[in-house]
Amino acid sequence: MRAFENAPPPLPPPSPWQRLKKWLGPLGLALVLLFKFGAKLKFVLIPLLKWLPVALKTGGTMFLSIGIYAMQWGWWFALGFVLLLLVHECGHLFAARRVGLKVGAPVFIPFMGAFIALKEAPHNAWIEAQVAIGGPLVGAAGALACDGLFLLTGNPLFRALAFTGYMLNLFNLIPVGFLDGGRVVKALSPWLWVVGAVVMVALLVYRFNLLLLIVLALAVPQLIGLFRRRTPAEERWFEVTPGQRQFMALLYFGLMALLAFGLHMTQL
Repeated sequence: MRAFENAPPPLPPPSPWQRLKKWLGPLGLALVLLFKFGAKLKFVLIPLLKWLPVALKTGGTMFLSIGIYAMQWGWWFALGFVLLLLVHECGHLFAARRVGLKVGAPVFIPFMGAFIALKEAPHNAWIEAQVAIGGPLVGAAGALACDGLFLLTGNPLFRALAFTGYMLNLFNLIPVGFLDGGRVVKALSPWLWVVGAVVMVALLVYRFNLLLLIVLALAVPQLIGLFRRRTPAEERWFEVTPGQRQFMALLYFGLMALLAFGLHMTQL
């Protein structure tokens, strides 16, 4: 009983001002550090904040695509497949920047592939052809790298990815619509769109696919435009030098032959 009587009295509850000081203390310290090192931190934080929307857009759609593809093909193949798409789109990105065009970050759409948005239109057919061929060119290198990894490791996953890479990039070179090939042949002869349309119809007859039908349907206005008279401005847009046309033809048809050969050699 006496020990209880000698116990110290309980502490009074903290006042509102004391609670405020408790919260303001760490905040004040953070402000002091920010004031002291802010000039140095801005060189790190500003670029990070600038690229945050890009990382969320590209990274988010990448992970979404990987997750959806993994439900059908498993995680490892889905990861490799999306990386091949990224390599292809980076080819367009590098080519666009090389010719001075501003482009957005790659965006992935499950079962539709991926794309980069041009923030400004190509100035002529020669520039558009360079941007278009960049994707299949770098994409072919990605497929070839997978083939090399298969030869080194013997892992059939890399052979399957190589086959897929060759097939996707070869498909993209069909000269029709918004496919890369349809944009490349603007520097060769737009009449090659008719050849591309025939190929797409043949593929549809061989095996119906909704994506093929969408590509062909979107190409119809382009095909109709072949039969109308161009304005002088449109004629100038399609003008390329003989040397440019020969170079692009060699690159385009040579790449198609290389991808077809790779596709044949990696058939499962």
